[in-house]
Amino acid sequence: MTASLPPPRDVDVPLGALVAELVTHLGEPAVVTLCLDLLAGAPREDHVDELRYLTGLSFDPGSPTLDRSRWKEYWTRAWGARGLLDVWDERASSAVVVGLDDEHWRPAENCLKVATRRQLGEAGPGAVRLLDHELARVRAQALRALGAAGDTEHVGAVRGLLGDPHPDVRRQAARALERMAARLDLGAEAW
Repeated sequence: MTASLPPPRDVDVPLGALVAELVTHLGEPAVVTLCLDLLAGAPREDHVDELRYLTGLSFDPGSPTLDRSRWKEYWTRAWGARGLLDVWDERASSAVVVGLDDEHWRPAENCLKVATRRQLGEAGPGAVRLLDHELARVRAQALRALGAAGDTEHVGAVRGLLGDPHPDVRRQAARALERMAARLDLGAEAW
């Protein structure tokens, strides 16, 4: 993206602070574009300077992060989605919704996190599909997204996870129903 970015001042700060530092170098629109490119599968080798800010990891030649056998391709997509937690533009909405159908759970889960933070109602159908995911953490994050932005047609799917085998998922289902009931003015009918 850019020929020479200085390295981050301190890679031990939270990722949000690193992303904010990157924004000071490139501007928010460019960082959003970078995240969208990564989410779409841009090669990490084309963005090593920027990825230091998005991950806090080293991307120097020979680094494990450049070894595709150790750090699979889905990591690049996950890092792109993760960056959208800290920078945003409405043009990213459709890419986040598409990312919910990623073949690997890590980018999809990060897209759920973005959908939750940004309250993306259009992510509802994708979040509902992820309620059946084998990993409890993905199901729980899908419930968070639906609690934040789901609509009345999603209430039944959320209610269905009140009996999930995993306690974290059951708790998130109850919380999502509470949030939806309050946000959508559903009252007791949500339960």
